[in-house]
Amino acid sequence: MNPLTRQRWNPYLVGIGIGILSWITFGVMHKALGTSTTIAATPGAIIGIVAPEHVQNNSYWAKYLNAEKNEFYFDWQFFLVISLPIGAYIGMKLSGEKFKESVPALWAWRFGPSKTIRYAAAFLGGVILLIGARMAGGCTSGHGISGGLQLAVSSWAFFFAMFGSGVVTAFALFGLKGRSHV
Repeated sequence: MNPLTRQRWNPYLVGIGIGILSWITFGVMHKALGTSTTIAATPGAIIGIVAPEHVQNNSYWAKYLNAEKNEFYFDWQFFLVISLPIGAYIGMKLSGEKFKESVPALWAWRFGPSKTIRYAAAFLGGVILLIGARMAGGCTSGHGISGGLQLAVSSWAFFFAMFGSGVVTAFALFGLKGRSHV
């Protein structure tokens, strides 16, 4: 069977693949694998088109600006961020996956079947996670994968804090009764 058409990939092989990709990233790009910097810097690039002086005076966005050419660096990480949903779509099509769940049963049990509320909550959660990732200096891929591979104490602290807060949040939202609705 073609491994690209499988609905579920072996997590150990995927982990090895991510590790090899991280080695290549460090060796060739001299940078850690991550996405949150690109997601946070891209609005600066867009704003820089119409208001470059605002971006130049913003200490966060200015560090991602090529001062000589007054333009943003669109590097390999930018194309990684764009490629992630494209790759997920291609993987879904190759696997023949037909399962499409907009509102999981556990969510519907706790908050109702509204897709709008589910999508709004997912978007808000993503925004909160992105703000936290930028405050921590990296996202789950930057800290959890790249930093974890380097045994960086800050990355392991981030990793444990992220999973710990996820467990606490799940219990706060769904409680013990939610286990029967999974």
